[in-house]
Amino acid sequence: MLFALAMALPALAQDRPRSFADLADQVSPAVVNITTSTTIAAQMDPNAPRLPNGAPFEDFFNDFFNRDGQSQPRPRQSQALGSGFVISADGFIVTNNHVIEGADEIEVEMFTGERYPATLIGTDAATDIAVLKVETDTDLPFVPFGNSETSRVGDWVLAVGNPLGQGFSVSAGIISARGRALQGNYDDFIQTDAAINRGNSGGPLFNMDGQVIGVNTAILSPNGGSIGIGFAMSSHVVERVVFQLREYGEIRRGWLGVRIQDVTADVADSLALPAAQGALVTEVMDGPSRVAGIETGDVITRFDGGDVADTRDLVRRVADAGVGREVQVVVIRDGQEQMLSVTLGLRNEDQLAASRSAQPSASVILGMDVVPLTDQMRQDMGLDPGLNGLVVRSVEPNSDAEGKGLRPGDVITEAGQVAVTTVAELQAQLDAAREAGRRTLLLMVRSGGDPRFVALGIQ
Repeated sequence: MLFALAMALPALAQDRPRSFADLADQVSPAVVNITTSTTIAAQMDPNAPRLPNGAPFEDFFNDFFNRDGQSQPRPRQSQALGSGFVISADGFIVTNNHVIEGADEIEVEMFTGERYPATLIGTDAATDIAVLKVETDTDLPFVPFGNSETSRVGDWVLAVGNPLGQGFSVSAGIISARGRALQGNYDDFIQTDAAINRGNSGGPLFNMDGQVIGVNTAILSPNGGSIGIGFAMSSHVVERVVFQLREYGEIRRGWLGVRIQDVTADVADSLALPAAQGALVTEVMDGPSRVAGIETGDVITRFDGGDVADTRDLVRRVADAGVGREVQVVVIRDGQEQMLSVTLGLRNEDQLAASRSAQPSASVILGMDVVPLTDQMRQDMGLDPGLNGLVVRSVEPNSDAEGKGLRPGDVITEAGQVAVTTVAELQAQLDAAREAGRRTLLLMVRSGGDPRFVALGIQ
């Protein structure tokens, strides 16, 4: 048996390509280098020598240090390098938003050396994708998108771009992981060990069929250079973004109109859920969900025919579902499943940012993320209109609060036997308990309308 296994291993190794040369020849003509120019306003150097007004030789001094005859320093040009790739014969090009952001001029260099000025068609900062357009008299070589969803960890990939200004450079590696999230709501990164460095941003990540399955975007590195941990935004995301930028010049994402949090193991246990999955609704905003009857405390388990794994999964799928579509949403409420029909709205990032800034500020105290109770929250949670206090929005894992049974949706009405309605009042009671040398702070907590006292450790 051991001999048979040893003989089988070399056969598996034959899947490794003997050379990437044919693939590099096939795709390189569609990869471009991108150079941007940005005008930066100059500022007067406070340490620069100057003479007082009316001093002898003032005119000579100014002429010497300001040879252009101006008293203010001249603005300067800043240049940056990046990569991109042509996706159509008529000159549409995909790159990263951060490659061209703020640029006054964008120039594209083809593999054959021709240079063209590029026009910005549209950008999506949320996924760091931008679409450019160049005008030429002839059709350009281009590359198609592939299906990143069928790519597997361990598959060979090829990265092409302009690393560190070394134009049209090729590096090979494998897919190290899929479904990586960095900081964005819509992240779906492919992780690869193919060498990616500064200047590779915006360049394509190819599968072995010469299809683009990712746009090289970022690296994880302690020194700024490649250590074999690079990230490419998956074509599953990029294709949708590119289509909307070409079609509308902007991104139109679906909007459900709820604030949500992940269903942790303790939340699942407290709600008697069969598994720690789905998205727990912490607030219902004016919009599609309120109209459809979704309530605070609902756990969204299915959306548009598919199971919901967590909040990130739900956000991505709502965004991709389309504006104005009617979708079926399954929620668990009071232990029972309910199916609701929701007509998705248009996600407006500016309005949502303003809405978030208008919300009462939350703060983490004693392992709990708490926020003042509002009239809308009372209505959504079915609470007494006269009830005041702080709503627990989340509880830190392994905290004393979690151990004492506090859960999202609980309302803290008293601390140290004093009524609290703001985060500052709760903090004041905590500070007073510490100054008095006490080891715990006694809270009055209402869970599902039932009051109880909970003593939380403060040392």
